[in-house]
Amino acid sequence: MIRHLHPLAGGIALAMIVLFWSSTVAAEALGDGALVARVKTAILWGMVVLVPAMAVAGATGFRLAGDARAPRILAKRRRMPVIALNGLCVLLPCAAFLQARAATGMFDTTFMAVQALELTAGALNITLMGLSLRDGHALAASRRSPAA
Repeated sequence: MIRHLHPLAGGIALAMIVLFWSSTVAAEALGDGALVARVKTAILWGMVVLVPAMAVAGATGFRLAGDARAPRILAKRRRMPVIALNGLCVLLPCAAFLQARAATGMFDTTFMAVQALELTAGALNITLMGLSLRDGHALAASRRSPAA
């Protein structure tokens, strides 16, 4: 069960972050203030799905890895705290701040600076989670391989 739950939770988390990131870019590029405000509100509500998915992915990943020392497992283990801290200390506060500003129509320099920070931090998490996804697929393939 845990072998199925881990990739499911990780996939949901990665998909949510990609959706948040791409929706933000699209709203900023193509929309008006009202669309940006709706996207920022939707992102904040999306945290109800993202945060538990991240927690489940992290917990099941640590459980699956045990005390294994394979290089791909160690790499995934090193990435997870960075992903979690970036999410909790940068992305979540940015999402709340940007939603509050967008809801009141305050699209000032501070909004844009925090937006740039959020997009950069989001891109970092997408990259790190993508690398972990790649390593997870390689580990799963090696378990299925007759030579493993």
